[in-house]
Amino acid sequence: MIRHEDFPSQHVKPRHIDVWLPPGYDDDPDRRYPVLYMHDGQNCFLPEDSSFGVAWEVQHALARLIAAGEARPAIIAGVWNIHMLRYPEYRPAKPFLYLSEPARAAVVDGLGGMPFSDSYLAFIVSEQKPFIDRTYRTRPGLADTFIMGSSMGGLISLYAICEYPDVFGGAGCVSTHWPAVEGVITPYLRERLPDPASHRIYFDYGTETLDALYAPLQAETDKVMVAAGFTQGDNWVTRVFPGTNHSESAWQSRVDIPLRFLLG
Repeated sequence: MIRHEDFPSQHVKPRHIDVWLPPGYDDDPDRRYPVLYMHDGQNCFLPEDSSFGVAWEVQHALARLIAAGEARPAIIAGVWNIHMLRYPEYRPAKPFLYLSEPARAAVVDGLGGMPFSDSYLAFIVSEQKPFIDRTYRTRPGLADTFIMGSSMGGLISLYAICEYPDVFGGAGCVSTHWPAVEGVITPYLRERLPDPASHRIYFDYGTETLDALYAPLQAETDKVMVAAGFTQGDNWVTRVFPGTNHSESAWQSRVDIPLRFLLG
């Protein structure tokens, strides 16, 4: 694990970037690796860094999959959030442009202003990714660049693959917090979902706590996925996990599933 502290940006406030290198990275200086970018980076790897005392421990899950031959070795870059800015940075902005001006003004006023997600994605795509590609032995192309997160991190991952389909070939949207974009995400997705021939998208949700809210909006999104040409079980997955809640411990227990889907 390598930490790049207070990574600077012209688009957003500085934040830490944690980079995990897969087993064998130092053994073959000619080998290059896919990269998985993850949101809420402090919750990805180490319990002592996590906001809730429990981490996804995604590095252990991926190491097990690599050892079993079920996933390609990959670099993981965990982008820390800034607590007070998490919602405006992760809430997709352009879907709100599908509202009429009076409706948009009312909604945006309720949100405290337009989201900052376009600036956050510009930071990842134009600043962080070039740095990672310069610093580490990556495979920088579309087929080897992925993005994943949970809750609001699921939303921004979906937004990223729609806004930058030439950068991200796959998105993992875990317990996607659909209520944050209710009423605006469906028309946006109808127009902006990426090409199913070259992209993969994973969704899941549980049935307890916040996740209990997600089934109706996930079903609407699934209809849009079908209309856009995605095929369930092939380049798109939506899974439900009965009895699971909205927490790092729940995501830790099943992170191997989106990892296998994206990197298998």
